[in-house]
Amino acid sequence: MLKINRENLKTSHQLIWFVIDFLMLGLLILNLTLIIFDSIYSFAAIEQFLAQQVPAFNDLYKPVHANFLFYDLIFVAIFLTEFFVRWGYAIKARIYDRWYFYPFIHWYDLVGCIPVGSFRFLRVLRIISIIYRLHQYRIIDVTQWRLYQFCAFYYEAFLEELSDRIVIKVLSGVQSEITLGSPLFERIQNDILVPRKAMLTEWLSDRVSRAASEGYMPKRGELRVYLENRVDHALKQNLELSRLRLLPMVGPTIQETLEDAVGDIVANVIHQILEDLASSANHAFIEDIVEVVLPQPGDHEAPEIRNEALIALINEIIEAIKTQVQVKHWRSDLKQPNAETAAAKE
Repeated sequence: MLKINRENLKTSHQLIWFVIDFLMLGLLILNLTLIIFDSIYSFAAIEQFLAQQVPAFNDLYKPVHANFLFYDLIFVAIFLTEFFVRWGYAIKARIYDRWYFYPFIHWYDLVGCIPVGSFRFLRVLRIISIIYRLHQYRIIDVTQWRLYQFCAFYYEAFLEELSDRIVIKVLSGVQSEITLGSPLFERIQNDILVPRKAMLTEWLSDRVSRAASEGYMPKRGELRVYLENRVDHALKQNLELSRLRLLPMVGPTIQETLEDAVGDIVANVIHQILEDLASSANHAFIEDIVEVVLPQPGDHEAPEIRNEALIALINEIIEAIKTQVQVKHWRSDLKQPNAETAAAKE
């Protein structure tokens, strides 16, 4: 249903033009309806069917069909009159930089007025332009129409499918070029990654520190107990250490002391490593790792395995992007209304 915003209509200061728009919209719909009906009526079978079923209507419309061009010219005259009135107003109000710009900008209004064949159906463009103008001034809200929502949804779905395929194709080509050793890999390494080495080091240092502090610190006690238990179990499986029990008097004591000492040492070492990673002291360590992965430009002595690792890293990043691109958002949007409808029924 067409809802008109009367408040915006009153405050637009173009009430007369919007009234003309609505009148022209009605005339265009009526005219196109007549054109479609007359085209259908041109078939002999349709004319005979109407003559048999509704002879009164057929007798009334037959003269209209015979002189349809005359009746269509009446509509054309009205449309051209409105066109020239708007052109005159555009010249007076100086809407465009030149007085002759108006017919070129609104060419579809003129082409649709040609009363010949398929040119008549171009009057649909005039209907679209009027609806767009009314929507632009917020007199009507096209986005609330079911037809618009239907067309917009499948238009967005089409664009998403098309763009996804193009992006995946491009990314796959980039992966092939990087794997084959094209200059693109050197450009990514030397022009993009190396100049941002400090930023990457800072980011990785922060991420490692956060992961260690949030993942390890709250469960430090549990991890220590787990490590000590695993070390005790490993030591008990050791044949040489088990022989200490054979020593008279002090054998079992020595074995237990060694088990406790080794478990404590391992737990403390792991604890110290994770504490270092959780603090700002990890910056130098991360910097060394980044320095190994990203050599300076011109460093030909870097091992090839380093380049292979970097290529693998870039490929994995691109694969992650491709996986995300393949997510069909329009399908989730399609399922959402169905879920809401099912919930409403329940």
